[in-house]
Parts: sequence; C-alpha cells; structure tokens
Amino acid sequence: MAGTRPGGVTFIAVLVWIQGALDILAGILLLLGQNVAGAADSFGGRGGLVTTAILYILIGVIIILVARGLLRGSRGARLVVTVVEVITLAGAVFLLIASPPQALSAIVTGAVALVVILLLWTGRAATFFRH
Repeated sequence: MAGTRPGGVTFIAVLVWIQGALDILAGILLLLGQNVAGAADSFGGRGGLVTTAILYILIGVIIILVARGLLRGSRGARLVVTVVEVITLAGAVFLLIASPPQALSAIVTGAVALVVILLLWTGRAATFFRH
C-alpha cells in the first residue's frame, strides 16, 4: 500500500459494504418469508423466490469482497466500482433525456456516481491505489 487510506476511499468502501450486507439481509428475509401467503406469487412461484433470494445473497457476498478490496487498495476493486458507477452515470443521463419528470432523481443519481468516481481516481486515492 502506498500510504494511508484516504477518507474518501474508506467512506465509499463502508457504503459498498453496507450495500452488500443489505443485499444479504434481503436474501435471508426472502428465504424466511417464502411461506408468507402470496410472497412467492410475486416471484413467479417458490422457485423464483428462492432463486432470487440466493442471488441476493451471492451478490451481497461479492459486494462485500469488493468493499474489502477497496479498503486494501485493490485496483481491481476500484475498477469494478468504477465500471458500475459509469453504467449508473450513463443510466442517469439516459433517464434525464428520456424522462424529464425524473430529472431530479437522474441528476442526484448521476452526481453521486460522479463523486464516487472522482473520489476513487483523484488526489490521495490515486496514490493509494498506485502500489
């Protein structure tokens, strides 16, 4: 590692970790709620619900691993987060053009994606990931 981890990187990693934990929790809750009347129907049946729950859990685990990589200065983790944020930014621009009533949401989403990208690729973060 090339020095101390910048606060911006820590902040992003914590947010990413929380997202992963929430995905795992959502998957577990889906599994626990599969016997609730009507729950499986909205997923096309019990198989769809279980599949969705397992995918949530797997994605959550992957997200937590990415967050761990960010905390350790992994360039691969930074690249994964950057790709996701670029896709989010492109989606926000598309939403801004395609649905003007959603402009505020698109602007906020795009701004957050842009801030994340800047925090990961500029200043002390650039040095931190260059090890």
